[in-house]
Amino acid sequence: MTDIIRLLPDSVANQIAAGEVIQRPASVLKELVENAIDAGATAIDIYLKDAGKTQVQVIDNGCGMSETDARMAFERHATSKIRKSEDIFSIHTLGFRGEALASIAAVAEVQVRSKRVGDELGTQVDIAATKVTGQALVQCPDGTTFTVKNLFYNVPVRRKFLKSDSTELNHILNEFKRIALAYEQVSLSISNNRTEIYRLPGTSLRQRIIHLFGNPIKQHLLNIETETTLVKVSGFITKPDYAKKSFGEQFFFANGRFIRHPYLHKAIVQAYAGILPPEYIPGYFIYLEVPPDSIDINIHPTKTEVKFEDEHSIYQILLSSVKQVLGKFNVVPSLDFETDNSIQIPVLHPDTKISTPQIAVDNGYNPFDTSESYRRQRERNNLQNWESLYTGFENENRQPDIFTNTPAAENEPAPAAANIHFQLKGKYILTPVKSGLMLIDQKRAHERILFEQYLTQMVNHSSASQQSLFPEAVELSPDELALWLELRDDFAVLGFDIRPGDGQKVNIHGNPGEMGSKNPGMVFRKLLDDFRHTETDLFESRRERLAALLAQESAIHYNQPLTVEEIGHLVEMLFTCATPNYSPAGKPVMHILKMEEIEGYF
Repeated sequence: MTDIIRLLPDSVANQIAAGEVIQRPASVLKELVENAIDAGATAIDIYLKDAGKTQVQVIDNGCGMSETDARMAFERHATSKIRKSEDIFSIHTLGFRGEALASIAAVAEVQVRSKRVGDELGTQVDIAATKVTGQALVQCPDGTTFTVKNLFYNVPVRRKFLKSDSTELNHILNEFKRIALAYEQVSLSISNNRTEIYRLPGTSLRQRIIHLFGNPIKQHLLNIETETTLVKVSGFITKPDYAKKSFGEQFFFANGRFIRHPYLHKAIVQAYAGILPPEYIPGYFIYLEVPPDSIDINIHPTKTEVKFEDEHSIYQILLSSVKQVLGKFNVVPSLDFETDNSIQIPVLHPDTKISTPQIAVDNGYNPFDTSESYRRQRERNNLQNWESLYTGFENENRQPDIFTNTPAAENEPAPAAANIHFQLKGKYILTPVKSGLMLIDQKRAHERILFEQYLTQMVNHSSASQQSLFPEAVELSPDELALWLELRDDFAVLGFDIRPGDGQKVNIHGNPGEMGSKNPGMVFRKLLDDFRHTETDLFESRRERLAALLAQESAIHYNQPLTVEEIGHLVEMLFTCATPNYSPAGKPVMHILKMEEIEGYF
């Protein structure tokens, strides 16, 4: 039997290694910018084409590389950061494994131009699929310029799985924000297809946060500062009224490196317990400083997952620090002992008259009288007695009893004109069907109706815009503005009339008529935020995503009382939809409680 184990060729081994480190254009940007920071750069400019799919270019003013170093940097496990094994456990820099450039060069076309301060000429190295295709001396400024083109051009399967430009750009901007927040003293800029998104000067951390997330966050930042022998905690948390239902403004840094840490995130959430509803997530920018030998950053190739030596103690310190800040700024609600909130118990006064309860007796009742006239009179009397119990509760839109024995088609509601519908707890609509009782989630039902309406309008370009008498100005963060510019035509087809304003502001002149009285500015910003955090696999196109998100924002909410006519119209419209059973997000809209199940309770 022949031997079957063989060494992989370098080209294959490099592609396997690249799969661990380089997953998308954002991974390329992260590695190149971190290398620039380690090289002592104080200014870094990033230029993208097609959200990094076609090109990622990073220009820095760092220390530069010699002719030999520029070529050696692309060898696997070639690094200037480690000399002996002990160095792995006391890392002070960002990149140190020596995998990044080799991995990038294995799946892209790379050109590097670099020059050290004091050298007359720099060097240029061209590499494609790990092979050096050229090297020469060139005129270039001090520092290094990396240009990465056609990512995954030699791995078609990997390239096919890249997402849309907007999704890939969102990942890139997330990486950019993490680096920008970790190194606020470094000037950074980023552009995509010649459109500048951010230009950040070196500044304080507070100003860097405001530059990244816009002026609205300014008044919601609370400073946190705690120092112990185990860990130093610094940074900012946000006030509860700035919390959102989606992630996006939660950042942990350990020794200057962005990390993900669900356990410590839980400490932040617990500190806000009792202040925020469970579905809301507070924003925070937390910086932890610990001795390098008490943290392991070598457990994952991307170095975003770390292990602290004493996580439990850090958890408790972080929890108490956040609680202290919330209390210091009077964010935590306090008890007002001067307010009379005692239970009001009625007092019996001496002059109160007490009467004996009166019992009404039907002296004319005859159990032996079986005549039809007597039976009808008894029914009229009983009906009057029952109706008297509900005196004061009637209104013009009172919903009738749904449990009327009315014929209906299998799994279809009774005709709307029959008014055989009932709203339960402001959330569900109940209606009898032939097989039992149908329960409809009113919000999801309305989402499905609006979603299909929006899609039809977008296909036919028939959306109606409700014009505002006074346009609303909305200030956006730079990445929100870039996202709107990309989605501008899609918003217009939906019925939004949005025009550029001064600086980073846009003016909303009109919005879709189906939105009703909802605030256009709030809905618009929510759409942008949700669009960035929605799973793209749920929808075939970005227009579907926008239609679904707008339907979610425009739909009636829970605990909203509906009249009989409104309920009937909602049910009727639902069953004209192509897919009435599921909401745009794939959640069930209705459920039928079978008669067998109902009868099983009795």
